[in-house]
Amino acid sequence: MRVAVDTNILLYAEGMNDPERQEQAEDLLEALPAGDVVVPAQVLGELYRALVAKARWSPTAAAAATRHWIEYFNVGVTGIDVLMSAFDITTAHQLHIFDAIVLACAAEERCRLLISEDMQDGFVHRGVTVVNPFAPQRHYLLEAALRPQA
Repeated sequence: MRVAVDTNILLYAEGMNDPERQEQAEDLLEALPAGDVVVPAQVLGELYRALVAKARWSPTAAAAATRHWIEYFNVGVTGIDVLMSAFDITTAHQLHIFDAIVLACAAEERCRLLISEDMQDGFVHRGVTVVNPFAPQRHYLLEAALRPQA
């Protein structure tokens, strides 16, 4: 099952929040089959910006962290089709344009899940279900996406 990951999950894995949330994000990302994970290009840009602007990382360190995720996961490209779809999403559902780009990219990449703490848990668009991995009850689709633990 293809899964897209939103910016907040990568930020937590990079240590932006508390140690418990960092460990949860790291464990989640480790448990997902890397070949089935898509990180929209929009997410990578947001990650870099947040690491520099909010976490006060050097541009060099932020670029290195962002490159790590580029090498580890598949990158979803934001082309004109994704952008046009994002405009439709913002119009129909009042999502912020950058969240809509992430969701549209996930749909274009044929993802079944978008893992995000920031968007509405359970929201579905074009077959993509937004799932908050930190919700008290883990969504059944997220359970299905996680590779079996040995």
